[in-house]
Amino acid sequence: MNALQSLHHKQFRVLGVPCNQFGLQEPGANSTEIYNCLKYVRPGSGFVPSFDLTEKLKVNGPEEHPLYTFLKSRCSSPLTGFAPKASLDYDGLSAADVRWNFEKFLFDEAGRPVMRYSQKFLPLDISSDVEYLVSKMNQ
Repeated sequence: MNALQSLHHKQFRVLGVPCNQFGLQEPGANSTEIYNCLKYVRPGSGFVPSFDLTEKLKVNGPEEHPLYTFLKSRCSSPLTGFAPKASLDYDGLSAADVRWNFEKFLFDEAGRPVMRYSQKFLPLDISSDVEYLVSKMNQ
């Protein structure tokens, strides 16, 4: 995500949303712990995000944050299957659910979600879609 933010920094903002509902991979209690985990553990090696991070949110289930209720109502899931239930820390699977950490949403200049990408989609692979949106914005 750093590379994507760097490439399009004048017209584009990346916002990271930590979530602990997938394999309990985001156990940090607050932004300091999450930041230090990124810097020293995963990915580690002094990694510093060049994008903003929100507080940790729930993205699925009965306690999902309203932002994700909105996002999922506008962009259908790019995947059909789910991770094994033992890896998911929420109940009530839905077809609209975020399937795993690092799923991505792309917004247009008006703040409308226009595209949704699975966690398997590499951040730089979104670059052409960002360039397209920026070109439309500059017309």
